[in-house]
Amino acid sequence: VLSGVKSPQAPRVVAVPAQRGGRPVTPAAIAPQSSEARMIFSLIDANGDGSLSRLEFVNAVMLSSIVAAFVLPDGSGDTDCDDDPVAPRQQRRTFDEAHEAFDLLADGRCRVGLADFVSHFARLQAQAAMAAVAPQAPLGAEDLARPLFDLMDLDGSGLVSRLGFFDAVRRCAGLAELLLPGEDSSRVFKSERGFQRAKVVFDVISGGRSRFDFASFESYCRRFRTDSLSLPDWEYDRSQRKVFMITPGFDREPGAQHARLLEESGYQVHWCEASLPLPDRRDFSALPFLPTLKAELDAAAPDLLVCVSLGGLYVAALWQSGLWHGPTLVLNAHPACTHIPRGVRAVIAHGSNDEVFPTFRQRLEELIATGTPNQCLLYYTGDSGRLSSGRLSRIGDRHDLASLLKHDCLPRLADAALNVDVCPEVQLARSWRHQLSPARTDAEQWLGLTTTNVRRRWRPRPLHDADVDSTSLSRFLADVPRDSAEFSAVTSVFKATPKDPLTYVSSPAWSWEGCQVIRAWRVENPSQEECSAGPYFLSLQHSLAVQGVPFEPGTHTVWAFHGSSAESVESIIRDPAGFQPCMAGSRGTSPWGLGTNFARDARYVAEGGFCGPPAADGSRQMLMCLVAIGVPCLGDPLHNGVLPHRRKPHRYNSSVDSLSNPEIYVVQHAGAALPAYLIRSGNSSRRWQLARPARGRRTSSASLSSSPPRLVTAVARPLPRRAPRPACLARAAVAAEDAQRANSRARPPPRASVRRPQPWARAFFFAEHAP
Repeated sequence: VLSGVKSPQAPRVVAVPAQRGGRPVTPAAIAPQSSEARMIFSLIDANGDGSLSRLEFVNAVMLSSIVAAFVLPDGSGDTDCDDDPVAPRQQRRTFDEAHEAFDLLADGRCRVGLADFVSHFARLQAQAAMAAVAPQAPLGAEDLARPLFDLMDLDGSGLVSRLGFFDAVRRCAGLAELLLPGEDSSRVFKSERGFQRAKVVFDVISGGRSRFDFASFESYCRRFRTDSLSLPDWEYDRSQRKVFMITPGFDREPGAQHARLLEESGYQVHWCEASLPLPDRRDFSALPFLPTLKAELDAAAPDLLVCVSLGGLYVAALWQSGLWHGPTLVLNAHPACTHIPRGVRAVIAHGSNDEVFPTFRQRLEELIATGTPNQCLLYYTGDSGRLSSGRLSRIGDRHDLASLLKHDCLPRLADAALNVDVCPEVQLARSWRHQLSPARTDAEQWLGLTTTNVRRRWRPRPLHDADVDSTSLSRFLADVPRDSAEFSAVTSVFKATPKDPLTYVSSPAWSWEGCQVIRAWRVENPSQEECSAGPYFLSLQHSLAVQGVPFEPGTHTVWAFHGSSAESVESIIRDPAGFQPCMAGSRGTSPWGLGTNFARDARYVAEGGFCGPPAADGSRQMLMCLVAIGVPCLGDPLHNGVLPHRRKPHRYNSSVDSLSNPEIYVVQHAGAALPAYLIRSGNSSRRWQLARPARGRRTSSASLSSSPPRLVTAVARPLPRRAPRPACLARAAVAAEDAQRANSRARPPPRASVRRPQPWARAFFFAEHAP
């Protein structure tokens, strides 16, 4: 509400002070009016047994205008039937509204007690009191957060305790809708899930302490809304930032390419004018040159210090002498860098195949651990595990750090070092969304980036689960209409193509254009959300809050795809735990460590053969999931389900195949992924086939694979597995057999052997003889 985004469940509830008679609504004014509710309950309870049935409730609404005015949503009660009978149409409307009101009151039960009756209408009265008339002028965060803070500050001390927070959430439905969207405030102390959510929100606001003040609450309302669909704005003007380049190392390739990339990205690049020698000897000492370097740093007043290769020795000397404490970007960790001073914001880039400074990953992680928490980042590129074919899917950088020249990686690392509002790891993860198309990001925001937003589109649960076949897969699937906005959003995410070419897909782009979404189902398994994904998302938020990292939907959660056989997909949908990371793997291999693999792009899942054998009509199916990646690290084939420590005792939450432009996410917890949609896809009805080239014109196989083929609509049947032999080849085989029999030294006639035509030749043949 404070961020300008209204909740889909209660769009009319606004958490601002309501105006009644020109005076603001106080906490006493929104207290439940239990005496009136008790009186209405006694009027409805005809037999006096202390509980209300549906028959008693409906009869009381139809016969008493007082009861109807109190319990109906709009309060439009009719006059008593004995005095002024209403029209039949009005009676039908009142009868239907009475049944709907009882369904909302009973929440699936047959009878309603006095306590539930009073609490239900007390919550409705609190919502009505919090629904304020829209103010004439926009209110600031101070005006919006202050009255809500006063509701929680029971003793007026300026500090909110845990008891005051829970009591305010239970009493005020508007506050509960703001802090716990989609949660029933009256059941905070009755539901394990609601109580745990409230506890996590309190820990996030207080930062792990026992109380929080108004500044902490206002900061949470401004930035840490977990159900907000708006992503933080991380753009800033690079032209206003000055980068100081230490010359040694940049005066030769490939350091010169890195320098040009920073200049082209818009930064003000200032080159060190002091004549610093190249420290290429083991006994070289940088101490005599530090005064000159320090004087030039003071004169330039840069925002960022950058060094590469051997130039890192000067940065290590500046750190050890205490002459530089600003943001630093180190390309190739120099052996002289043994620790990072406290308070220094440092980003270190290194490759696993560095031939000049060969360093193990564990040693680099220990170096990062010496710095200030949430102020350091290790950008590391390593080799993947070997696939079943024996090849590597990715190869780590050498000393040239070639990956920094792709995907605008080096300027984004500079952004991570300069943005002091968030930790460098979060800033780098934010920049990953820049690799997606705008259409996909808009569709993902519309679908929702938290489990609460995803579940808001689910169908109402049946009142009696026993009436539904628990073994039927249709119980957990809801068809998404093709003409709905939800289907369009799912299709946009499925068909989206990233800005840069995919790493693992080599087929031409036009091959993906023919793949269409045939049908989509929404996966609705309450056990997965309540017992697996929901608790994990809450624990992730709590873990990040303890580490001082605010939870950001869209940064710590992503939409990704998972393909498997039809039996495995059905098991994932049915299982209350969802995925089983210990049993998962990529075709029997784990190139990035054990865990469940998810692909950022659906094209990689479809064309990579991860969906199992196709159906009879050629269609395939895959799962579209909401994955909680938290703070990821680079995957490693040696990760056996346990990731390195980020900040002891907390470990990284997931792993990726690349810290520059990740295309694969690996999670090690079953609740880290929520299956949201089942998508069936296939090629369009019109088949793409290669057209026959003109006579006398030679066509190379390279040109056939690089250019899109011509659409031949005459072919209605699929190509056979093995093309028959042309008639000319068959006649030549018969003539050869006759010649062998006529020979005096004839041996048993061998079987005619004709070379199998190439696939492109088969396409030419059937394109020519198509009916």
